[in-house]
Amino acid sequence: MGKKIVNGVYPTMLTPFKEDLTIDYEALERLIEWYIGRGIDGLFAVCQSSAMFELSRKERKDLCARTVEISGGRYPVMASGHVSDILEEQARDLNDMAEAGADALVLVSNRLAAPWESDEIWLGNLEKLMKMLPGDIPLGFYECPYPYKRLLSDQVISELIKMGRFEFVKDTCCSPTMIARRARLAGGTGLKLFNANGATLLYSLREGYAGYSGIMTNFHADLYHRLCSDWKGMGERADELQDYLGSASTIECQFYPANARYSLMKEGVMTNLICRRQDARLRRMTDSEKLEIDQFYAVSQRMSARFAD
Repeated sequence: MGKKIVNGVYPTMLTPFKEDLTIDYEALERLIEWYIGRGIDGLFAVCQSSAMFELSRKERKDLCARTVEISGGRYPVMASGHVSDILEEQARDLNDMAEAGADALVLVSNRLAAPWESDEIWLGNLEKLMKMLPGDIPLGFYECPYPYKRLLSDQVISELIKMGRFEFVKDTCCSPTMIARRARLAGGTGLKLFNANGATLLYSLREGYAGYSGIMTNFHADLYHRLCSDWKGMGERADELQDYLGSASTIECQFYPANARYSLMKEGVMTNLICRRQDARLRRMTDSEKLEIDQFYAVSQRMSARFAD
């Protein structure tokens, strides 16, 4: 067994690339140290932000192994890499992550059934897949929006709890009503819910969620750490910080992940905007988009100073 999944902030890690599109492991080390310096509690590697759908099988495994190596046991490392269509290949995806040293394996909810197929088919495929995975490593689920978003139903969440193997759900529902219902289902169990949506974060923490795991950790992870670690002690300032995080999270809709790479260039972490994703390779960030991130970055720096521990 590796490190335990604890409450808090788990960045959805980016993958730095060199000019020739190979993985830049020197920049990866800088990125991990940048996350750690901003108070994160664990790492979510080989996820969609990591370009897992654009990496080869070997690259996914190597990326996980290097993340574990650089982390050096300081923080739990969760990894997905769950991209294949056929169950046997999905088992290879996840077993690669286990062999690379991940502390938990994160399954993607849309891999187990087509959009039109029922929860019963989904659960049947999950049962088959679990028989092909190590029995001694914690599991999680990620409601990845690509290639389609499949939210976990109440029935499915209840079944995951009964199985006793699942300790992590990255929730992308973005719905206060659903968040409250899920919190009631998971309350007092071993299943921890992590919100990926900045606008509903404080609400979800008050309902009993364990923390945050989302895109915005690649812009200002320290502010998410501040809210997740001390929202009870902050009083009205928690609502003030939430107001900023919620409004700031709309930058996700601009030109992600290129805009996050641009922001991290200001931190001396990234050296370029290169990404494997097709949309980021077909066009460049515009001058207007860069100016928006310049201003966004400046405000975030002021907020970091204002809400420093």
